[in-house]
Amino acid sequence: MLTNSNSLLRIKIAITSNIRPYLHSKPVIGNSLFIDPIAVIIGDVRISDNVSIWPLTVIRGYVNYISIGARTNIQDGSVLHVTHKNKLNPQGYPLIIAEDVTIGQKVMLHGCTIGNRTFVGMGSIILDGAKIEADVVIGAGSLVTEGKKLESGYLYIGSPVKKIKNYRQKSEKA
Repeated sequence: MLTNSNSLLRIKIAITSNIRPYLHSKPVIGNSLFIDPIAVIIGDVRISDNVSIWPLTVIRGYVNYISIGARTNIQDGSVLHVTHKNKLNPQGYPLIIAEDVTIGQKVMLHGCTIGNRTFVGMGSIILDGAKIEADVVIGAGSLVTEGKKLESGYLYIGSPVKKIKNYRQKSEKA
C-alpha cells in the first residue's frame, strides 16, 4: 500500500503488450499518466505527461507520427490515426493534439491538428488536414471535413460542422 498519495502521480506506465513498437518506431510515454490496459498504442506515438487514455482507445502511429500534449484526456473507444506520406502530400498528415484537450467517447481523429483547450464531443469525426485552433468546442456527432479550419473561441456543430456562436462573447440582454 502506498502511503504517499503523490507516489501515485510518479508512477510511469511500463511498456506492456498494449503499447507496441511498429517497424523502427516505438511509443514514447510521459510521466504521471493513465493508460487503460485495453487501450492500444502502436508505433510513432509521443505522449506527454498527465495524459489519460481510456478503455478501447486505439492510437496507431504506423505511417506517420502522433503527438499528444500534456493533460489531454482521450475517452473510451476513440480511434486516432494518421495519413501516410506520398507524392501528392510528401509530409502526409500526422496527428497533433496540443495541451489540455478533451476527446470524447468514440471520436475518430485522422491526420488533423487540434489546438490547446479544445473539446471534441463524443462521436465526432475530424479528417485529414483539418486544423482546429485553440479554445474550440466541437459538438457531439460533428464531422470536420478534410482541410477545414476551425477558428478559436467558437462552438461548431453538425455534419459537416457549421460555426454556431462565439462562446467567449457576453450575451447582450434586452
